[in-house]
Amino acid sequence: MDEEYDVIVLGTGLKECILSGLLSVDGLKVLHMDQNDYYGGESTSLNLIQLWKRFRGSDKPPEQLGASRDYNVDMIPKFIMANGALVRVLIHTSVTKYLSFKAVDGSHVYNKGKVHKVPATDMEALKSPLMGIFEKRRARKFFVYVQEYNENNPKTHEGMDLTKVTTKKLIAKYGLDDNTVDFIGHALALYSDDRYLDEPAIDTVKRMKLYAESLIRFAGGSPYIYPLYGLGELPQAFARLSAVYGGTYMLNKPECKVEFDGDGKACGVTSEGETAKCKKVVCDPSYLPGKVRKVGKVARAIAIMSHPIPHTNDSHSVQVILPQKQLGRKSDMYLFCCSYSHNVAPKGKYIAFVSTEAETDNAETELKPGIDLLGPVDEIFFETYDRYEPTNEPSQDNCFISTSYDATTHFESTVVDVLHMYTQITGKVLDLNVDLSAASAAEE
Repeated sequence: MDEEYDVIVLGTGLKECILSGLLSVDGLKVLHMDQNDYYGGESTSLNLIQLWKRFRGSDKPPEQLGASRDYNVDMIPKFIMANGALVRVLIHTSVTKYLSFKAVDGSHVYNKGKVHKVPATDMEALKSPLMGIFEKRRARKFFVYVQEYNENNPKTHEGMDLTKVTTKKLIAKYGLDDNTVDFIGHALALYSDDRYLDEPAIDTVKRMKLYAESLIRFAGGSPYIYPLYGLGELPQAFARLSAVYGGTYMLNKPECKVEFDGDGKACGVTSEGETAKCKKVVCDPSYLPGKVRKVGKVARAIAIMSHPIPHTNDSHSVQVILPQKQLGRKSDMYLFCCSYSHNVAPKGKYIAFVSTEAETDNAETELKPGIDLLGPVDEIFFETYDRYEPTNEPSQDNCFISTSYDATTHFESTVVDVLHMYTQITGKVLDLNVDLSAASAAEE
């Protein structure tokens, strides 16, 4: 504690651990502290007894659920896009050597009361029951355009500048109906509301391409991968990485208080009467409550089941997206399911999450459309948590605060925040042009 550091990171949540790893690899001297005695902060992973303590207030879960240690229940479950930014960060830092991944079986979407596989290519579009015969042809043409689109080759642009043309205009050119637009925007491009329709189409096309390329990568039923034993492995892998580069980790440090100099700039952190000096502080919202504001809340349910989610081809791991329009809501609802095949539950058990940006104060009623898709559950827990974002100006106070985790069940928005913070802290843009095949060693 009596040394000076370039950066002190507070909290061992996923975002903080990724940043701590990236900064350590960059050669910065990093001290990483957490007031909890476990890794992960909000994004920790719980065994059955810990889960019971948190939601039921007792440490005696029913015996028929199996051994507590066989459960690794992620509190912020998110699937990882196989070719997405997080995998690139994992390869960039070589943290893949501490992790094993396995492909996720299914990627589905809710449409007109039913669950369907998400069609991602022109061939899949032709087979999908989501669309009628004429709509399939129109969708196929659109998919072919997206697949062949190359930013650097104007011949593939068909006379449209996608940095200017809105998504709405691009889609209108192909005459796609609202239902089709719904699954393209929400289940392929992974937007959580409909604002993207009025924004430049280039982002939508890039997101669709990322989905399709990720799908091909593992030749599985989805574009997603997930670590064996759950996401709780990620913070620990980044902690090991940081240590290799000379970073220092301290758990169980009570009341970490950020100290400021006369100019209001962060200059150190005090815990148990000792102060470690630093130039910059990185933390989650819980460490600097005066510099964040509440921007919303997430409602969610966690269920333990003895069967896969119905109508998902018996997938042992699956994501189902329920677009807002299908439910008459302002934001999407997400279903996430994982099981013993990713070593997060005992054999025969499945863990399902239903999450959404809360629009009311009653999580149980609000999540009903998602819970109705689960079938019978052995146990179910409900919870809401507030979402915060920073209000400070980091250039003035040297405090870099992450945004709370959203309701999505994939990592794309989380990584955007991390990369933005990295650039704010270092003044550099992280180079994510890496050899993606380097990750294949970590696949099962």
